[in-house]
Amino acid sequence: MNENIVIDIAREALILVLKLAAPMLLSSLVIGLIISILQTVTSIQEQTLTFVPKLIVIFLVIILFGNWIITTIKDFTIELFTRFGYFIDVL
Repeated sequence: MNENIVIDIAREALILVLKLAAPMLLSSLVIGLIISILQTVTSIQEQTLTFVPKLIVIFLVIILFGNWIITTIKDFTIELFTRFGYFIDVL
């Protein structure tokens, strides 16, 4: 297999991981920022206060975007297996 093909597959996989993780990471970032602002305004310095809201929001995001995430991973896997014969011929 040509090393360029391996690099292309790795690049596609990394972009896919970033695209699929973005909704969870961004929602966690927003909730963390909101909680931090609330903690600053109310002078509450509890470090564990952000954990539960972030956990709840991440579960909600997984419920909302889970079907899209699974479908995207499935399509990527099917595409890799479909191109498997091409990868062998390149050898």
